[in-house]
Amino acid sequence: MKIAFLGTGRMGTELAKHLIANNDYEVRVWNRTLDKTTPLVDAGATAYPTAAEAVTGADVVITALFGPKTVRSVVIDPDLIPAGIPWIDTTTVSPQDAEEFAANVSTYIACPVVGTLGPARAGKLGVYVGSPDPQLRELAAGIVSPWADPSRLKLVDSQPKAAIGKLLANLALAISAEGMKEALLFGDATGLTAAETLDLLDSTGLSFMANLKRDFVLGDRSTDPGDFTVDALCKDSKLMLDTAGQVLPGIQAAVESFTIQQDRGRGDHDFSAILVHRSE
Repeated sequence: MKIAFLGTGRMGTELAKHLIANNDYEVRVWNRTLDKTTPLVDAGATAYPTAAEAVTGADVVITALFGPKTVRSVVIDPDLIPAGIPWIDTTTVSPQDAEEFAANVSTYIACPVVGTLGPARAGKLGVYVGSPDPQLRELAAGIVSPWADPSRLKLVDSQPKAAIGKLLANLALAISAEGMKEALLFGDATGLTAAETLDLLDSTGLSFMANLKRDFVLGDRSTDPGDFTVDALCKDSKLMLDTAGQVLPGIQAAVESFTIQQDRGRGDHDFSAILVHRSE
């Protein structure tokens, strides 16, 4: 099977590596910055200078792009997907975006991933597979299974449902991060060290975030480079606000925290920058 993989950023690279490891797949890759395809070419993929060239002759197209605007410019506007070719999109988009893409490309399957680079490498990501066509769902589920935790691979009957699932997952992440920031600030104000605050949070609803970001908070790991960047989670949080069409106070607070870090030049740092630099 010939697979065109478009978008080889941090996450896209990890996903494509799983496909390259399968000898049944011939993997063609493209990225706007061609140099970013080098690790995949070294692993056995073939890079193409344009998305159209990568897609020509492919049996399946997979995209891992930064957001819905990029999907439109790369896929929708140039009418990139040949008729009848399945298009698996791992990009985080709104349900409205997913509905629009499905109206433009009948073979569109929304397959957003939940998790960071470590789980991606280990094949432990959450994955939503959304399409009203059961055959397309099954096809996509088989292709994405190498990077999915079997217990977290969820097939749903529409593309918008898959998009909603991903945004719900990141809503929980963003609100937990903001809650952790405020917990650390409260600990600071009451004379606790960061380590003491983290220890006391271990038996609370914030224990997951406390354990996930402990090394960053305590200075044992730098926020640059990050597993999941400030820019990415801020973008997704703004998608939630746009989608909801109403006030979401927790997400709004998180966006404000992310924006502060972006203004400080830390957009490409791990989102735990809002914890490390919490007093800014």
